[in-house]
Amino acid sequence: MTTSTDGRILRGEQTRRAVLRRAVDIASEEGLESLSLGRLAKELRISKSGVFAHFGSKEELQLAAVRAASRIYHDHVVREAMEAPPGVGRLWRLCANKLAYSRERVFSGGCFFYTVTAEFESRPGRVRDSLVKAQHAWRALIVRTAEDARQLGELARDTDTALLAFEVHAFVDTANALSLLEDDLTTPYATARKALAARLDALATPAAPRPWADGPDDALTRPG
Repeated sequence: MTTSTDGRILRGEQTRRAVLRRAVDIASEEGLESLSLGRLAKELRISKSGVFAHFGSKEELQLAAVRAASRIYHDHVVREAMEAPPGVGRLWRLCANKLAYSRERVFSGGCFFYTVTAEFESRPGRVRDSLVKAQHAWRALIVRTAEDARQLGELARDTDTALLAFEVHAFVDTANALSLLEDDLTTPYATARKALAARLDALATPAAPRPWADGPDDALTRPG
């Protein structure tokens, strides 16, 4: 009985993961409003009742997709960067990983959050609240990381870390948008990398390491 129950639980979790993986890709291309329990059931060849049992409503599906996308984002952008010591090296890894995440199309439609934030930015509700929370967490991480670098003497003492976080966000989002619009996986990201490197180079103290200088402006791989 236990083995049978465990098997059903495992199959149910596999179904949930498959639904969410497809859902985040659809949302990155078409937006969260394009998600439906029926569409996902049909595309994945599972019963609609099975999908409904996991999510219950379109809004719950959308919220689950945002949570799933946040986990994927963390795995591709944040986790490896946080293994670096505090300072400009960690800050640069966050920036470079964010560019690589977009360019590598971790989500098939580019940055999931870029697409769905534009969709919900003027629509109050639980979904927008979850997106606001995710965006605040990313900018707060950049601020904390930049503040660590400032405290270590690697960024100028008068560095406006909130402004820097805004600039990082703007540079990467612009690269993502232009890449999708112009079907160009090279120029927008190379330009954004160059802009980020120039901004950090201007803020770094003379003795600070400059990991952004280790490769050419069109080096778009994740830092190792």
